[in-house]
Amino acid sequence: MAPSHLSVREMREDEKPLVLEMLKAGVKDTENRVALHALTRPPALLLLAAASSGLRFVLASFALALLLPVFLAVAAVKLGLRARWGSLPPPDSLGGPWVAVRSSGDVCGVLALAPGTTSGDGARVTRLSVSRWHRRRGVGKRLLAFAEARARAWAGGVGEPRARLVVPVAVAAWGAVGLLEGCGYQAEGGWGCMGYTLVKEFSKDL
Repeated sequence: MAPSHLSVREMREDEKPLVLEMLKAGVKDTENRVALHALTRPPALLLLAAASSGLRFVLASFALALLLPVFLAVAAVKLGLRARWGSLPPPDSLGGPWVAVRSSGDVCGVLALAPGTTSGDGARVTRLSVSRWHRRRGVGKRLLAFAEARARAWAGGVGEPRARLVVPVAVAAWGAVGLLEGCGYQAEGGWGCMGYTLVKEFSKDL
């Protein structure tokens, strides 16, 4: 998408419902893949089998005892992701949330940033979602460039030792990983459960 056809500005109050729907839609695209990845790890399978065996002594139905732990685990993963990425973050020193707007006035992407937890961590992307119809049109790359510019300005303003941006990405989100690697980001760890990574973190010194 040509730069003249896309601008980035702070979200207006009347755009909140649309932005929330965009964030929720973005989470829906990844939550099933994350749940599948998490629940097919050997420790998770062992825990599910143990839970099913225990429930067989309580429930009369073998099928229910087998499926109930799986449904509960999937629901827990989905609720956790929706709480983390499917809602609007509170305002902070980096401003925003920011929205990408086409020349026609349509909102097609959303971005939110937050300072790192300790000095030297730089800034972090807490929300990044692009409307389904614009994912292949450079909106994500435009928002990422805007985030880098905000992170540089914030680091210079508060005296951070270095300008740095960290972007978390759910496991199996190959499109987002390709975008970040193409823009010079490198994987530096992440977080997960039972020794298995569910969210990778990519960083770049600016």
